Amino acid sequence: MRLELGNIYIKDVQFGDETKVENGVLYVNKEELISIISEDEHLKSVDVELAKPGESIRIMPVKDVIEPRVKVEGKGGIFPGVISKVETVGSGRTNVLKGAAVVTTGKIVGFQEGIIDMTGPGAEYTPFSKLNNVVLVCEPVDGLKQHEHEKAVRMAGLKAAEYLGKAAKNVEPDEVETYEFLPLLKSIEKYPDLPKVAYVLMLQSQGLLHDTYVYGVDAKQILPTLISPTELMDGAIISGNCVSACDKNTTYHHLNNPIIQDLYKKHGKELNFVGVIITNENVYLADKERSSNWAAKLAEYLGVDGVIISQEGFGNPDTDLIMNCKKIEQKGIKTVIVTDEYAGRDGASQSLADADPLANAVVTGGNANEIIELPPMDKVIGHVEPANKIAGGFDGSLKEDGSIVVELQAITGATNELGFNKLTAKGY
Repeated sequence: MRLELGNIYIKDVQFGDETKVENGVLYVNKEELISIISEDEHLKSVDVELAKPGESIRIMPVKDVIEPRVKVEGKGGIFPGVISKVETVGSGRTNVLKGAAVVTTGKIVGFQEGIIDMTGPGAEYTPFSKLNNVVLVCEPVDGLKQHEHEKAVRMAGLKAAEYLGKAAKNVEPDEVETYEFLPLLKSIEKYPDLPKVAYVLMLQSQGLLHDTYVYGVDAKQILPTLISPTELMDGAIISGNCVSACDKNTTYHHLNNPIIQDLYKKHGKELNFVGVIITNENVYLADKERSSNWAAKLAEYLGVDGVIISQEGFGNPDTDLIMNCKKIEQKGIKTVIVTDEYAGRDGASQSLADADPLANAVVTGGNANEIIELPPMDKVIGHVEPANKIAGGFDGSLKEDGSIVVELQAITGATNELGFNKLTAKGY
């Protein structure tokens, strides 16, 4: 499989009479976009706002962040099985509005939703403060159940990303990146002397409001399987969960997975990147055992020398993480796990809910319990009231002047377990 990503760098976003990309500016026809999103009968109202880097704007509670893309050449379309027909993606040419994003907000769905500040100290903890954001404020009809509310807002974000992406279909990219994924035997034949490395991507799938979708299938319904890294880059996996904002993998994260990008940078030079194993995170012990057994079996089948394992969420998924690590290590395959920590506000508590001596190579995205004060912003897009009850907040988090005191847990992407952030720690 060979995928070309045509990056079109967006330096600004503005409302206009026509949705188009011109000279690095994304122009958005607000009324047309609202009309498309408002077709969903589950939404009572829809509004569209713009939030740019450096502006005194707070977006909350944030549900998802999505990068606009459009398929230019090759099979399938963007977000297959959800927006486009079910077709294997990961090859051909896809144009990307790099530097732009769709952000969804509105009335809170579940308590694990986050904050994006476009300036100030909070902005330093989220990568999405650096993007030109088209923000959808989606309010549900009265009495809508949580899972229907989540789906309505999720679909609104995906539809908006598709709509904006189409504006780039006939635009000449500023840069074209090429990613090739060979069949296993050909890959081994091409790089016989390089260590073979795979990536085990754990997907959040622990029940209602904790869902991730693979070609439109809820990940809780899958067994661990193999997938091309280029499929992820082409929209095969999307977010549909309300886990804690700091370590939630938004759809933007899946499209721009930095572990995959870094493995590609070293592919053919220091290592042979032979593929991705996707596995789910489960509630019950029997399901955890089954999935970790399959993940370890697939790693052994590939004949790899090492794997990188990334987690999504914390607490219960720590057991899935350690099971995957332990069973793969026991097959003689070296592992590195990527996680974050919930070590208490003083950093002195046990970082993970589970552990094992074989988990001796760990990359951390930081301590999600660390406290931060977010100053008031001139404008709030969405609702500020949930600050007292979102994960990482507490009674009294929201101050009278509009400032907010929360744990990093409340900031979208702050301790992301793909390493899509600035935080880490060293052990001595």
